[in-house]
Amino acid sequence: MAESEKNNNNTTIMSTTKPTTATATAAKSASAFNRSFTMQATAPNADSRPKINYASLNRAMSINNKFYNRVDSVVSAGMSIKGKVKKLCNLFESNKSSKPSNTGHELVKLSKPVRSLSLSYNESSMIKLPGTEDRIVVYLTSLRGIRRTFEDCYAVRMIFRGFRVWVDERDISMDSAYKKELHCVFGGKNVSLPQVFIRGKHVGGADVVKGMFETGELARVLDGFPRREPGFVCRSCGDVRFVPCGNCSGSRKLFDEDDGVLKRCLECNENGLSRCPDCCS
Repeated sequence: MAESEKNNNNTTIMSTTKPTTATATAAKSASAFNRSFTMQATAPNADSRPKINYASLNRAMSINNKFYNRVDSVVSAGMSIKGKVKKLCNLFESNKSSKPSNTGHELVKLSKPVRSLSLSYNESSMIKLPGTEDRIVVYLTSLRGIRRTFEDCYAVRMIFRGFRVWVDERDISMDSAYKKELHCVFGGKNVSLPQVFIRGKHVGGADVVKGMFETGELARVLDGFPRREPGFVCRSCGDVRFVPCGNCSGSRKLFDEDDGVLKRCLECNENGLSRCPDCCS
């Protein structure tokens, strides 16, 4: 009886232990199912994913296509230009090869004989300044109102001073009579300054004098004129060519004792100046 009770007890224990293991396995499977369910539930939705902007992609693709099309057009244009250059080079080379080669030097014949600048100016100059056949006369201005004109006048003065020749400088800004005289010589035409006359014949302006000086023709034209000492400056006027009038002291007025009135001085110009008696006589 005792053995049967023991056996019954063992079977009850076994029966009680089996459901516990079954419940444990069921709990594990339930927890795994719950974990997979939670993972699927927490997965991001399709709406929350970043959307692709197809319009911007299409725009970028179109820009790239335009760029590459331009590059292709530039390359093709360069290739066409190179082809044209090669054709021109071949054409010139064929022309050179067709011409007969001469070992000797060929002389170039000119249609007109070349004359020196000095002779051409002296012979063709129809404008003359009477009473100045023995000197050099330059009409210029000392005013700086027009920069180009002043620079041309200064350049011509320095060129003639470099040759140390005496020049009859007639400044129209210091005496209006020189301006009227120049207009009469050119027939009433307006001319630019400076204007140069050598031995009574018109030479030209600043460009002509500079060209003659650079070619050496001016030195040949000035041959025969007396030379001054280096650094010579007139003590009376300082190479200005004008001095204050000695009759009216530059006031341009004189008192007439007979009539008892002031009269205009006839020995000076409108500025109360007269020509220097030492360097302009």
